[in-house]
Amino acid sequence: MRPSGSPEALERRRLSAIALFQEGFQPVEIAKRLGVGRRSVRLWKAEFLTGGTEAIRARPAPGRPWKLDRAARSALEKRLLQGARAAGYATDLWTCPRIAQVISSNFGIHYHVDHIGRLLRSLGWTPQKPQRRALERDEEAIQRWVKTTWPKVKKTPRG
Repeated sequence: MRPSGSPEALERRRLSAIALFQEGFQPVEIAKRLGVGRRSVRLWKAEFLTGGTEAIRARPAPGRPWKLDRAARSALEKRLLQGARAAGYATDLWTCPRIAQVISSNFGIHYHVDHIGRLLRSLGWTPQKPQRRALERDEEAIQRWVKTTWPKVKKTPRG
């Protein structure tokens, strides 16, 4: 499993491990200082000894590149922040099919509905379900009841 962090951050961690190794620290001490496994430190040391600094440099992350580039994702996020009503929908609820439709119409790129969640997570969005509340709900009356009536009717532990 790939560790979390950007390739550059991981490279900095490996380079700092090698610097500590060159100062004479043992792999166990290096692992504790950097918060990594001893095996990782030993692997980095072996790669460094056989291939030098170039062997522990950051490599491009594998995987298919995004269909939407960084600028397009930023533009998409701005559109999403305007709300679904601004995009022409009856409610302000963003759903994956709606977002796929917005991407298709604005950027000319087709995303399958099942992959919209991954795209949203890359933008820092999380799935949320709107709370259903009655239109007649009176927040002030509820707060008043909680402060005055609730303490009188709630059960209290016996002294």
